[in-house]
Amino acid sequence: MIDILKSILFGIVEGITEWLPISSTGHMILLNEYVTMNVSAEFWEMFLVVIQLGAILAVVLLFWNKIWPFGKNTNDDPVAKEGLLSYCKKDIWILWFKILVACVPAAIVGILFDDVFDALFYNPTCVAIALIVFGIAFLVIETRNKDKEPTVKSSEALTYKHAALIGIFQLLAAIFPGTSRSGATILGAMLLSVSRPAAAEFSFFLSAPVMFGASLIRVLKFIMSGAVMTAVEVQVLIVGCLVSFLVSLVAIKFLMGYVKKHSFALFGYYRIIVGIAVIAYFMFLK
Repeated sequence: MIDILKSILFGIVEGITEWLPISSTGHMILLNEYVTMNVSAEFWEMFLVVIQLGAILAVVLLFWNKIWPFGKNTNDDPVAKEGLLSYCKKDIWILWFKILVACVPAAIVGILFDDVFDALFYNPTCVAIALIVFGIAFLVIETRNKDKEPTVKSSEALTYKHAALIGIFQLLAAIFPGTSRSGATILGAMLLSVSRPAAAEFSFFLSAPVMFGASLIRVLKFIMSGAVMTAVEVQVLIVGCLVSFLVSLVAIKFLMGYVKKHSFALFGYYRIIVGIAVIAYFMFLK
């Protein structure tokens, strides 16, 4: 029962931090320093990533009409006038092609070097440094863009070049925990003069294939290691994903409403404060 309660806490943290640009993986690693579940090391490594599946489902539910590429009655721009292609929504297919382009850098590097990055950077010190560095970056970019009108005001208006460059920024999050996948992609988009709402929305869309792929890789590694989940671990995983899904629904709606009226500066300050607190804790208190 204690581990189930802990999984609820992890699900809450995942659901909030996955979408706010403050690093979900970083917060999960830090939380594990204080709230440790009685599970195997192999399960924990898998749980840390697979819990994101609940968050993915929240994106799918909230943005279904914008990402589901099939339909007849609501299809204003079909690929063809007749036949099966008349059920394909051309604008959404184009959006998915852009999403796939943005996924390529992180997919290649993640598959080839995932274990290396885990060994090198998945620790509180690296997380704290990434929190601070990208917190400062948010403040700098928000100051830079303060009096500038964005040239791209919707995710549909992004070009393939935009998508490729945003994908390169996402690569930073794949390498350095604490960077924040949403934070890196939003920062990259804003540097390209994309509006905050459009940057956040494209970041959400981009999360689905990236997080699903990362979860699949972790599950395969878990299976190939020969590890077997206990009954408690199965419950922990299910509860964590469910809580992550429910909390993500609230977090996504909050962020989309927030960025329409406010900048990301608040999140920049938060990242810096948390990063400094973590470094201070591990230097002087632990």
